[in-house]
Amino acid sequence: MHPRKRLEAASVQLLIVDLQERLMPVIPHRRTVEANSIRLITASALLEIPQMATVQYPKGLGPMIGPVASLLSSEPISKMTFSAIGPDPVKQWLDYNRTIVLIGIETHVCIAQTALDLLEMGLSVIIPTDAVAARKQADHDTALIRLTQAGAIPTTTEALLFEWIATAGHRHFKAISTMVKEFDLEP
Repeated sequence: MHPRKRLEAASVQLLIVDLQERLMPVIPHRRTVEANSIRLITASALLEIPQMATVQYPKGLGPMIGPVASLLSSEPISKMTFSAIGPDPVKQWLDYNRTIVLIGIETHVCIAQTALDLLEMGLSVIIPTDAVAARKQADHDTALIRLTQAGAIPTTTEALLFEWIATAGHRHFKAISTMVKEFDLEP
């Protein structure tokens, strides 16, 4: 996907990485990441965008956080690799004709390794920068720079939601618009 090309809902997949109970409390902007993840997962279900989630070593890091787990269309895939592309179910789920929207934590570890693997496989990757995070801001910022230079395309949750529907005349415009307003965390 070229950065100048707009994304339609029919051309993406949503990959949700490691939004887990024992990881989220150490993330400084966890409320924002959680709220934006909820928006993207909810919108993807509404717009029939395929989604898949992973959890890193759930025995040690716990399950997916409740508010996100309750929205998922299927159980998260358990993994031990930092990249979400390690487990076979994730590889089989990938559609090479779609762009992967990647959300979750931590930006410099699991998100970065997943994005780099996806790019290496020839897939396009979009990263809503307000739906990924790390414990340290420097790690988050540096990873986003590296991933952008590697070919991932940064955006924001709100921009992506409105891009998916493209017009105020879309049948789900009101629902998307309401999501944006409900989860607006900015003062």
